[in-house]
Amino acid sequence: MSGVTAFLESVADIVRKRDVFGDLQIGASSLRCRAKDAAAEAWYSLEQQDNAWRISLYTRDRWLSESIETDLMHHGDPLEELIEEELVDLGGEGSVPPPKHFRADDKSYVFSNLVPEVCDLAESTTAVHVATWLLAYEAAFRNLGDMSGSDQA
Repeated sequence: MSGVTAFLESVADIVRKRDVFGDLQIGASSLRCRAKDAAAEAWYSLEQQDNAWRISLYTRDRWLSESIETDLMHHGDPLEELIEEELVDLGGEGSVPPPKHFRADDKSYVFSNLVPEVCDLAESTTAVHVATWLLAYEAAFRNLGDMSGSDQA
C-alpha cells in the first residue's frame, strides 16, 4: 500500500466513525464520500494536488447545485464562513479561503477548497487535520439547499 493510499485509509477511518457519509471509495490518490441524504447524487472528494489536499463537493445535478447557490444567496453568509464555523465546532482551526465554484469539463458542478497547513503524510495529526476539514465541508453543505434530503413521501 502506498503512502498516499495509507493516508487516505486513515482519513476514511476517521470520517467513517462520524457516520455522515454514504459509500466511501478509496482510490490510488483520492477518497470519495457519497453525500448521505442529498436529494440527488453528490460526492465529496479528497484528492492530492501537488503537495496539498483538495476537498470538493460535486454533483451532476444542476438543480441540486442551484438549490445550494440559492440558499447561500438568500442567507447572505459567505460559504467560507459557514465552513469555518463548522471547522471550529469540530475542534479544527485555520481560516478558510473562499471556495472555488465552477462547472467542470465533465459537466459536474463543483465547490472546492485546498486544505491549508498540511504537514508530512506520515504524521497522524495530518490525517486528523484533513479529516476534520472534510467533515466541516460536509457539515456546512448539509444545511444548504437540498443536501439534507428531498421532498420524498
